[in-house]
Amino acid sequence: MRFNEKELVSLSRQPSQRAAELGMKGPKKGDVVKKRLVKLVVNFLFYFRTDEEEPLGALLLEQCRVEREDDQAFSIAFLDEAERKYLFECDSQEQCLEWIDSIVKASYEFMRKNLIFYRTEIHRMTGKDPLEQYGISDETRFQVNSGLQPITKEA
Repeated sequence: MRFNEKELVSLSRQPSQRAAELGMKGPKKGDVVKKRLVKLVVNFLFYFRTDEEEPLGALLLEQCRVEREDDQAFSIAFLDEAERKYLFECDSQEQCLEWIDSIVKASYEFMRKNLIFYRTEIHRMTGKDPLEQYGISDETRFQVNSGLQPITKEA
């Protein structure tokens, strides 16, 4: 994926939805768990050395799977590289569950599915498409592609 490094660094300095020092193990064979400052900003998971301001790296949280490994650990693997798994160790079970929940909800796909669900519910309850007033109701990204019938304009 292509990205602008300056913009990514700037994004890493924005307020985060969640941040903590976690144990982190990279996907390479022989990687060991190291303490990292981990920040969730929009749909990016940035990781830093605990004493530095520049991120070591970032994970774009799209097309990935988040799994609980044990009570205090979770992993992130990307669908196109399932064998490359990032492991994160938390201080408690509660912290682990909060991170998993936040990461799952950070993806564009999760937000898109919620928008489609609520759009369909509002249409069912009111008979009106809530996106129509914004002129975006026909855009492909807001269409249901899971076998459900898309919302159609009434004649």
